[in-house]
Amino acid sequence: MSKDKNFMKFILLWSGELISSIGGGLTSFGLGVYIFNQTGSAASMALVTLIGFLPVLLLSPAAGVLADRYDRCLIMMIGDGMSGLGLVYILVCMFTGNAGLLQICIGVFISAVFSSLLEPSYRATVTDLLTKDEYSKASGMMGIAGSARYLISPMIAGFLMTVSDVKLLIMIDICTFILTVICTAVVRSSHIVKHTKTTESFIQSFKIGWRAIAEKKGIIVVIVVSSVITAFMGSIQILVEPMILDFQTSKVLGIAETVCASGMLVSSIIIGIFGLKKHFTRILSISLALCGLAMVGFGIKENIYVICCFGFMFFFMLPFANNCLDYLARTNIDADKQGRAWGLISFLSQLGYVFAYGLAGISADKIAESMHIGVGRGAAVVIMVSGVMLAVMAILLLGFKSVRALENGSNNEGGTPNE
Repeated sequence: MSKDKNFMKFILLWSGELISSIGGGLTSFGLGVYIFNQTGSAASMALVTLIGFLPVLLLSPAAGVLADRYDRCLIMMIGDGMSGLGLVYILVCMFTGNAGLLQICIGVFISAVFSSLLEPSYRATVTDLLTKDEYSKASGMMGIAGSARYLISPMIAGFLMTVSDVKLLIMIDICTFILTVICTAVVRSSHIVKHTKTTESFIQSFKIGWRAIAEKKGIIVVIVVSSVITAFMGSIQILVEPMILDFQTSKVLGIAETVCASGMLVSSIIIGIFGLKKHFTRILSISLALCGLAMVGFGIKENIYVICCFGFMFFFMLPFANNCLDYLARTNIDADKQGRAWGLISFLSQLGYVFAYGLAGISADKIAESMHIGVGRGAAVVIMVSGVMLAVMAILLLGFKSVRALENGSNNEGGTPNE
């Protein structure tokens, strides 16, 4: 019975994150269209994404330490609730007619600082609530919540922007924060989620978190490879909007993003129902290789149907890769160190996004200028080159024996690693 109750608490927590993901997707879509219409530059869109990403990346190790020191649900409530301040600032600037690129960057930065608290606490709380056998299924459900910002939000946002503008999307997003905080508060009231009081310094906590992930060489390899992979995959995330908006409307963009992201929904449901049982390294390599090939097809032609087909393929394979990475790391790290470990893992594995967000938009603009083509086709070239490099990296991953060894070195429930 306790096991069933804990899973229901996870469902409630997951529901809050699903709502938050939908709201965040509305704002992300709306701001992307707004900035592209204002500037016509892929680099400007990439800049806003980078500003929103950097605080989450840089503060994630500290957030991981906090997740192991204090009440994880309370940290999530603070992060969700306070991140709305940045959106309120952007909304006020828009109503007063002062919402330029600078003001949007400031608001996104404020929101991202508080959002950085969420990921380590959320992942560690899932470990607290569930058993090892439930991890894979939970990861699939978390993938569904994550896909909502790509699956549900773009279509809703695309249609809403035909009758209103980005201000309505931001107001809806602000309201979702309230619902998310309520869901987390209900889980917190059960006192199921644990936290450890400690007198160790932040530096000591970082060292403990590092030792937790450095004990097995395979985890380090997974993190390094993940960082390289995110550099390639980040290009499609940042360039899909300018690529499509260059020859289609925001309504078509919203529908196209929804169609593409439905691939993530389908595979996340499959994983959520059946889970993955074995061959995690092989599945990881194959799924990433197919993601790379899909990126090549995604940019090959300025045709919305071709884009949707290859986009569906890309998003369909993505949850398989994420599930394998999540399982290999989660089952090889002690439960009481998960917060600190996930903070460092998030920081290191996502460094590649900094390069993608910093260079992809600029590269697309420069290629378009030098080749005398539209910004959208410049973005397509960057996406295709990144896809080829991702496929090559995925194939090379199979050669790491230390990564394959992680499948046989997973933790017992709440225990220490089995060597």
